[in-house]
Amino acid sequence: MLSAAGWGSVGAASLLIGALLALYLRIPTRAIGLLLGFGAGTLISAVAFELTEEAYALGGADTVATGLAIGALAYFVGDELISRRGAGERMRPESRQRADASSALLLGAILDGIPESAVIGLSLIGGGGVGVPVLAAVFLSNLPEAVSSSAGMRADGAGRAQILLTWLAVVVVSALAAAVGYGALEGASGDAVGLLQAFAAGAVLTMLAETMMPEAFRFGGRAVGLLTVLGFAVAYLLSTLE
Repeated sequence: MLSAAGWGSVGAASLLIGALLALYLRIPTRAIGLLLGFGAGTLISAVAFELTEEAYALGGADTVATGLAIGALAYFVGDELISRRGAGERMRPESRQRADASSALLLGAILDGIPESAVIGLSLIGGGGVGVPVLAAVFLSNLPEAVSSSAGMRADGAGRAQILLTWLAVVVVSALAAAVGYGALEGASGDAVGLLQAFAAGAVLTMLAETMMPEAFRFGGRAVGLLTVLGFAVAYLLSTLE
């Protein structure tokens, strides 16, 4: 479990890197949108070639369909509740002008990060090493998310310490999620592992459609499509090197 937690923190470490970039560099909003598109592409690839494919091999079509549906619904409900607190546009690099934006953003970032980090832990099940494509996809997708959200928090008047502590909290929760993903299913049946993989895939896909890709297109424009394909291709090529 300690190894899973360690790898989970590695995947989430780019959140702190992204926050530092946003705090000390003036990054154009268009560049942030393009980065979000690239990160979305890496996650789409990981969902397709690492999560769903493996879930199907372990549990079959019914396991995949059930897991996808439950994961999507779980994320949808969680996102709806958090959005009511002002975090519906948490990846927006502009001011949100909400008094509770920072706390809501923290909850939203945790909601986004839990399924991604749990997958890192799941990739360690079976005694193998960490799934490099999944780890890379999570790392690369977290970076633009933190850049965009931190820029928005900064525009709302949040201090540097508050922003960094927010992302540090998300890193800690992500490490715990990776450890739980590994510990809860170590020695479990293939159906159980496949179900959780499909659950995570459904949650990640819903997150991409509801939060990440809309903001990417809003600020990056039509070129986001090209960056999304590039991110997809990079993550896919990494999966062929395993």
